[in-house]
Amino acid sequence: MTRPGGRSARVREAVHRAVIELLAEGETTAGVPQIAERAGVNPTSVYRRWGSCASVLLDAAVARLSLTSPVPDTGSLRGDVEQWATAVERALADPDGAVLVRALITFIGTNADPIEHLLSRGEDLEQMLTAAAARGEPALDLQELLDYVLAPLYLRVLLSRPIEPGIGVRLADRLLTAAGLPPASGQGG
Repeated sequence: MTRPGGRSARVREAVHRAVIELLAEGETTAGVPQIAERAGVNPTSVYRRWGSCASVLLDAAVARLSLTSPVPDTGSLRGDVEQWATAVERALADPDGAVLVRALITFIGTNADPIEHLLSRGEDLEQMLTAAAARGEPALDLQELLDYVLAPLYLRVLLSRPIEPGIGVRLADRLLTAAGLPPASGQGG
């Protein structure tokens, strides 16, 4: 049994921080020994818990997503999608978030296994959309949410374009307007 906030949590945080720092420094080929050294832990601990650098990266990315852009429950589809999009925008505007996304997307392009690690995140977003539909709001598809909101934000990161403040809400509004919701107050028509 692991203790929240105990040694296991400290090791996990140190390893996550190490992989982010190495990526930020351009060390895209760092191995478990380099990550372990930077984290101040034994490489055996990293191998035992994660097995590979790829798994460390995935764990760091998913943990960061969960922390920086939790799936909201505001009681309205517009509120949920806009709040989530704003959190994603902020996370990607942060240099650590951008580094992780670039590395994660590069890795996904070469290996299909990471998709399974990200499925729980998709399930959380599905629950948000299902709750809105149960309240009688338009039924959005997860793919629409990814296409209209997440993909344009990720593309900006990949192309090293700035993530300007408010882009998340503007992207969310496009999706919600296309789904039949009236524009947010103060926007459009």
